[in-house]
Amino acid sequence: MSLITIDYNDLLLTSVDDPSSNSKLSSQLASAFGPDSLGIICISNIPDFSRYKQEFLQLAHELVNLPEEYREEKLTDVNSFYNAGWSFGKEKLGDKPDFAKASFYFNPITDVPGTPELRETYPASYPCNKWPTELLPQLEPKGKQLGLLMKEVVAKLARHVDIYIQSKCPSYQAILASKMRDTEKVKGRLLYYYPHSSSSSSAMTDSWIGWHNDSGFFTALAGDAYIDHTNGQIVDPSMVDPNAGLYVMNRNGDVTKVCIPEDVMAVQIGECLQIISGGCIVATPHCVKGADPTFGSGTIARVSFPCFVDMVPEFPLRVPDGCTKDQVLDCSVKGCAKVPPLGERWDDGKTFGDFLADTFKKYYEWSKP
Repeated sequence: MSLITIDYNDLLLTSVDDPSSNSKLSSQLASAFGPDSLGIICISNIPDFSRYKQEFLQLAHELVNLPEEYREEKLTDVNSFYNAGWSFGKEKLGDKPDFAKASFYFNPITDVPGTPELRETYPASYPCNKWPTELLPQLEPKGKQLGLLMKEVVAKLARHVDIYIQSKCPSYQAILASKMRDTEKVKGRLLYYYPHSSSSSSAMTDSWIGWHNDSGFFTALAGDAYIDHTNGQIVDPSMVDPNAGLYVMNRNGDVTKVCIPEDVMAVQIGECLQIISGGCIVATPHCVKGADPTFGSGTIARVSFPCFVDMVPEFPLRVPDGCTKDQVLDCSVKGCAKVPPLGERWDDGKTFGDFLADTFKKYYEWSKP
């Protein structure tokens, strides 16, 4: 199964501008997001994207090499459950801390999102940014530059997703375009995957990040970059284990290695979109396999940047009129035992914030040995 790629310029068109182009785009969305799809789409020819991506991702190596004391004291945010700033060894795989990767979280739209009341009620959804201004001042402008662009592309895509869902489910209320345009619930996550120390530690398909569904609405992906962990230099593709990278499972249980081209942005579907579309759009399990250290130099690290664009935490997750909960659940991919069943985490009308909290808890319990 191959990736579907659309042109950014087609996102700027409307059915009034070019009905035939809109029809083609709807067909492409069906292939990318429909019941038998990979749940991911690529967007090419986004102005400035390649440059912004390169300028930001290359800073990851400098970030992970900042003094440990500085990162822990100045860049961590316990109150947000480490959803702002630096996070390393705070997440858990089963009952063990995850030391395979480090994360730097930030909101590219605003440093102080929401209201004081919302920040107190939803500390993980509306944390204030923490930037390494003193030691790595370029991280903030470069991160905001790329994250804002990716969020704006998602908002343009959302308008066409609205049209597609309505074509399949006439009772669906088209809300994505306006909500994604105006949302402050945006979280960028700069990820640094450390080299594996042995072949055994990289053997599993999900050795860098475990099998999971994205739980939100849209996840914009800037692709990845492989670097030499010893010096931060981008490595030639021939030096990278060809089996390393992103894997996606479709509804048939087939697993596909997905290679996002360097100059395109990808968008993955989250479970919340599956819910509010009545199952017209399906979230798919995915994971990241680590590089085998016996291939090449043995010091290969991976850098990536997903940007999560979501509704506010108070948003109720309801199926469209005439649809049922069972329809949504029946569309879920059932071939991945590591993804907790959606029906155990969501009831019709549950808020997005409560759904996220229950999902995080369930994943932790589900992954325990």
